Amino acid sequence: MENKNKIALVTGGSRGLGKDMALRLAEKGIGVILTYNNKADDANEVVTQIKEIGQKAATLQLNTGDIKSFGAFVENLKSALSDTFGADHLDFLINNAGFGHHSPIDQTTEEAFDELMNVHFKGVYFLTQKMLPILNDGGGIVNISSGLARFSMPGASAYASMKGAIEVFTRYLAKELGSKKIRANIVAPGAIATDFGGGRVRDDEQMNQMVSSLTALGRPGEAEDIGGVVAFLCTDDARWINGQRIEVSGGMLL
Repeated sequence: MENKNKIALVTGGSRGLGKDMALRLAEKGIGVILTYNNKADDANEVVTQIKEIGQKAATLQLNTGDIKSFGAFVENLKSALSDTFGADHLDFLINNAGFGHHSPIDQTTEEAFDELMNVHFKGVYFLTQKMLPILNDGGGIVNISSGLARFSMPGASAYASMKGAIEVFTRYLAKELGSKKIRANIVAPGAIATDFGGGRVRDDEQMNQMVSSLTALGRPGEAEDIGGVVAFLCTDDARWINGQRIEVSGGMLL
């Protein structure tokens, strides 16, 4: 199996999109370390499911918005790599952790803006920086953006701006890490029916219908629509995809 002994770190892997990414990676034969912020039980349940597939997995606590904690996290990560996989390096970094935010520009507080920036941009930037020394040559980075970086929906200005920054950052990663044969790509989900953003797409019937009407395939996305694309980018089939933005939205606002 081409992915034997490969290992991925998935941030925010206890639920939603991150959970599906972790499971799909495991199905490809890739070992998984997933992080959670405060849902330890959910994270452990994902580890159990991965082990049932026959793959190794571990879980670590991480607040991706607390940049000062990253040094200690890397030490915990090294211990998990050694204890669970007998390894000292990773192959793939999936920067997935995040949260939704919805407010008009004139009502967006500086505190909300800073929290979004720390989790969705600054945290991703500096966690990736911390990972570089333990990322194997020939590995990959997948950053999660959003359809909202391409099309504009009122209320998403701050969140979408952070995702726009991540898209630029990803191209720079691809350029700077090319000499190490490390690929960096973006997966940009459309509107997904999970508990993300308070479950608006899933639970608000009006929102659900609006998304469906704007999507060529006629429905909102599900978590299961996204994880397989991330897993694919971590396989040899995707070895020549680099610096690219792949929108996974069912054809939203074409």
